[in-house]
Order: sequence, then C-alpha cells, then structure tokens
Amino acid sequence: MSDRSHHGPVTAGVVTAVVGSSSSFVVVLAGLTAVGASPAQAASGLLTLFVTQGLAMLWLSVRHRSPVVVAWSTPGAALLASMSGVAGGWSTAVAAFGVTGLLIVLTAVIPRLGDLVAAIPASLAQGMLAGVLLPLCLAPVTALASAPLAVGPVVLAWLLLLPVSRRWAVPAALGAALVVVLVTGGGAVAGPDLVPALTWTVPHLTVEGVVAISVPLYVVTMASQNVPDVAVLTAHGYRTPWRESLIVTGLGTTLGAPTGGHAINLAAISAALAAGPDAGPDPRRRWIAAVTAAVTMLTLGAASGALTTLVQAAPDGVMQAAAGLALLGALAGSLLAALSDPLEREAAVVTMLVAASGVVVLGVGAAFWALAAGLVLRCVMRRARSHGLAAMSPERRVTGRSGIEKRPAPHGP
Repeated sequence: MSDRSHHGPVTAGVVTAVVGSSSSFVVVLAGLTAVGASPAQAASGLLTLFVTQGLAMLWLSVRHRSPVVVAWSTPGAALLASMSGVAGGWSTAVAAFGVTGLLIVLTAVIPRLGDLVAAIPASLAQGMLAGVLLPLCLAPVTALASAPLAVGPVVLAWLLLLPVSRRWAVPAALGAALVVVLVTGGGAVAGPDLVPALTWTVPHLTVEGVVAISVPLYVVTMASQNVPDVAVLTAHGYRTPWRESLIVTGLGTTLGAPTGGHAINLAAISAALAAGPDAGPDPRRRWIAAVTAAVTMLTLGAASGALTTLVQAAPDGVMQAAAGLALLGALAGSLLAALSDPLEREAAVVTMLVAASGVVVLGVGAAFWALAAGLVLRCVMRRARSHGLAAMSPERRVTGRSGIEKRPAPHGP
C-alpha cells in the first residue's frame, strides 16, 4: 500500500499539524520535565509552543504566500530530555530558552554569527545530536523488557503500521500508549487541570545555564531544523524567507520562554507535507496548507493540559517507549550525516559518545563537552594529516604508499 496520496491543501495542513505534534509532544514534555518543570509548568510550556508556532506560521505563510511550516524543536526537546536537571532549576532553564531565541534573532541580524554556526562541522553537530538521541531511543528496548504487557501494545502498533505508513506509525504507537493508560486506570500522579493555563516563571540567567542549555539548544535547532527546511522548500520550488523566519521564530522563542516554551523553528520533515504534492496539484495554493496547519496547532493547544495529565498518569516505560520510537528516524538521519565523511568519523564518534554519556563537568552538561571534544580531536587529526603530508616527498604525495599514480578528479563536465 502506498504511503503517498494527493490531498487538498486543507487536508494536508491538518495532517501536517496532527502528525507533527502527535509524533513528538511526549518528547517535549519529557524534555521540559528533565530540566525542572512541574506538571503544570510543562503543560504551560506545551501550550506556549502550540500558540507561538501557530502564530509564527500564520504570519510567515500568509505574508509570503508560501507553505512555511513552523514547529517546536524536537531535537532540542530531546537534548533537554537527556539532561539530569540543570543547576538553578526551572527558572535557569527558561532564561536559557530566552537566550536561545536571542541567538536565533542575532543570526539573522549579524551574518558573521551565521557564518560561525556554519563553520561547525555538520558531522560533529549531527554526532552530538545522535549521542543525545541514543539513550532516548533505547527506551523501547529497556521498557519492553521490564514491562512487556504495558509496553508491548505500543511497540506492536508501531511495528504493524510502519510497513504500511511510516507517517502514521508513531501516532499509532502513541494512540496505543494512551489506550494502555486508560485501560490500566493511570497512575497516582496528579496532573495539571484539563483546562490549559499559562504559568509564568521569572527567568534566572546564569553562565552555566547559557553554556549547558542555550548553546547546544541553539546549535541543534539551527543544524537539524532551520537549515534542512531551506533544502526542503527549495526542492519543492519555494524560496524560504530566511532572515524574517529567524527573526519571527527567535522572537517567538524568547517571548515564550517565561511560560515554558523551549524553542520554535522552521520545520524540516513536516515541511514536506505542506510543500509537496500531498498539499494539492497547484503549488500556488499550497500555502493554504501551512495556514490550516497553524489553525490546527492553535486548536490543539486546548488539549495541552489533558495531554500532560495522560503522560503523567502513564505506567512507567509506556510514554518513554513512544518517545523513543518517535526519535528513531531522527537518530538514523543524524548517524548517517555524522559518519558520511571518512575523514571525520573518529571525531564524530567521540562527539556522539561524550553526548551519550550524560556526564556533567563544572555544572555543564554532556552536549557542550561533546562538541568541544569533537572539535579538539578533529583539529588534532587534521593537523596530523597535514604534517604527515608535508613530510612526504612530492612524488609520494602524488603516488601514495603504493607507488601508483593518483590523478585528481576532473573539475569540469
């Protein structure tokens, strides 16, 4: 059975919003909780993300008549979920979210900052992301072994849908998880009110929070979300309003930080749903899909309290398994990108391992140290290769160790 079909822009917009949010809201709640949010604060953060991304998407898509899709940073939420708290607690985390938004705005205003981000090797950025995702993607395995009756239906639903429709496999697993919660009667954890409400937190800015959260959150959001979106829209014949999109999403992130929103950005995977043929045969009308997705996101925000309550009430391992399944595709993509260059593999693997270790040094989490370790090893390896090449005679540089001449590849057609 094919996973592709042609829909009108309205239907495609609803699918974009439902699939995008249902596949990752568990990851968002896990990330916010990991850095100190209470259930009420996590629900407020989820509501904030629904609202800020919906408003940003409305502005960009209507203004430019282009299917510009905005989403919350799922890799960023995974990064937060990999942390075991942050020095200073939740108030420090929300301050760091705000700084992340300012960095995104500055990227649009100061081209040199964008050049600095571009200078970070993609292999290391993706290696850091892979290390962050790896422990989370192990959750379905460990949870299934420890609680097979509760987690089994979640994994089975995903397994049955995956060959038929990759798009709906993760929502199906989430649906199975919610059924498990209802059947088991939930846990004893009290969730927030079902009516969503915003909870304000006074930000507390610290150097540790900026280094541990803001910098890696900014890097993974730019490298894994904003930059790929440009490629997706370009492939479908659209031009991304790059600077304006960064300003809008950066301001949305900063304004939403005190109520718990960690980061919004240009969408990557879900952008293809609104920009591709599924959104209708006429490319000039596909911007309606983004508008519909925005309205759907704003509507789904009303369920943020109920969703948080269900996650809080789930038996141990059930929602963690659903979150891990949702991140498998991102893990596969980051591993492929990290290891694609043979000359960068050692540095990329070291970056991944340090990120996966979860170590905290001087109050700073593993993601920062992973990037630092990868950059150091990359510099050492490049210098060693450079010195080794300089030490060769001109003849050996051309022929190599085998003595067979290696001709450079032609540069022209």
